[in-house]
Amino acid sequence: MAAKRFDTINVIPFIDIMLVLLVIVLTTATFIAKGLISVELPQADAQVQQNEVVEHSITISKDGTYYLNKEKVSIDMLKEKLTQLNTKDTIILRGDKRSEFNYFVSIMSLLKERGFEQLYIVTTME
Repeated sequence: MAAKRFDTINVIPFIDIMLVLLVIVLTTATFIAKGLISVELPQADAQVQQNEVVEHSITISKDGTYYLNKEKVSIDMLKEKLTQLNTKDTIILRGDKRSEFNYFVSIMSLLKERGFEQLYIVTTME
């Protein structure tokens, strides 16, 4: 009697084991991410300097008056003060709905020209 040759490998049990392991890993990772499993994280030797988020508010009144952080400024003073600010700072722009659109556009152009990256425009929902 001749010996039976095995030309193929049955991978079905291997796939079953891999799927079970995948479910275990995903379930454990979910518990760790949600904080359900308590993990003590190691301390790093070097301290990372955290940059504080600095917010500046620019407000446009209905008559076209500009305010930087609640301080009344002219457009020239605003240009000067924006050059002194860090371009990574957050700018919050508020404009009265009755003000001319031109005032808003000039501020947006100025902020783009100065290279500010974080800009929020405040609106209200009715």
